[in-house]
Amino acid sequence: MWKDSLVARVQKRPASWIAQSAPLIFSKDPRPVSTASLEPVQEQDDDDGKSRGVPSPRSHPDRMPVTATSVDEKATPPSILVVPPPPKDIHDIESNNPSRMRTIKTFLMEDIDTAQAAVPLTAYCFMTGFIDAVSFSAVFVWCAFQTGNSVQLALALARLFNGQHDYSFHIADQQALCSVISFIFGAFIGRIGDRIGCKTRMWLILGTFIQTIFTMIAAITLWKSNSGSVADTRGDPAWTNALTFVTLGFISACMGLQGIMGKRLNTQFTTTVVLTTTWCELMTEPQLFNFRRLVISRDHKVMAIVFLFLGGFISRALLDKIGSAATLGIGTALRFVITLWWLFVPANKPKS
Repeated sequence: MWKDSLVARVQKRPASWIAQSAPLIFSKDPRPVSTASLEPVQEQDDDDGKSRGVPSPRSHPDRMPVTATSVDEKATPPSILVVPPPPKDIHDIESNNPSRMRTIKTFLMEDIDTAQAAVPLTAYCFMTGFIDAVSFSAVFVWCAFQTGNSVQLALALARLFNGQHDYSFHIADQQALCSVISFIFGAFIGRIGDRIGCKTRMWLILGTFIQTIFTMIAAITLWKSNSGSVADTRGDPAWTNALTFVTLGFISACMGLQGIMGKRLNTQFTTTVVLTTTWCELMTEPQLFNFRRLVISRDHKVMAIVFLFLGGFISRALLDKIGSAATLGIGTALRFVITLWWLFVPANKPKS
């Protein structure tokens, strides 16, 4: 009889009292299971007024009632709830991702599609006229066209053998020699591209950035020299002190580096610094007068000639307004824009 009374009293307990008196554990069963055992029941009066004592389960372990909890604990072991650590910052994950670094390296080491590099190469031609106008207006020396400078040095050497025996080293000849040597030095720097890859985006960005630095140094030294911008006659150049020779050397080296970079790309723009060959090739173009369609071999040569002309025209107009140093400063900004432009030239796709 006491067993029936015990079961009846357990069934009458509210669910809230069971939840408060027994802790919960996690198990594979989604329903919470209580691990509490039955507490001893106090003596209470029955319906007939008689007091009935209920034996405590703790005092009789052999009479412990079997509950759903004890069965579940034996059948299914409790599972451990593992809380995952908080996620790291997304920026830290991206910065430490080696695959991302490999992607950037692959992008920079790709060969560009030279057929789609018309914009930066046209800008190269523009800079040729832009820089040449600065040097020729001041000292009558072409920093990009080394044919004239080479002939001028030959004439200076020939003066030693004439009847007057002129052994003086004229300042115009000194400036021509400075330009030739610096141009060769800049072209020699371009051989670095043969190791990196002359058509890789990495080298084109690096080489153009070096040109930017050279132009900036030339602008600073010319500004510090306090020299003029335009010479009236060849015998009275505007640049005569040592700092102006540094200026002439750096802009000549800049053009030498640009020339070898343009030559290595092997496009219709050729070296981007000499138009003699471009004029000859344009005149021998079979499709020269075919105006009904676009002809790359003809149109790119025309673009090179036109933009070199525009560069010289705009540079000479700026010289009268802001001077040579500020004009070279603008040239530095244009060089930097060309440096960034190589990032947007598409990669060369292998032919199927």
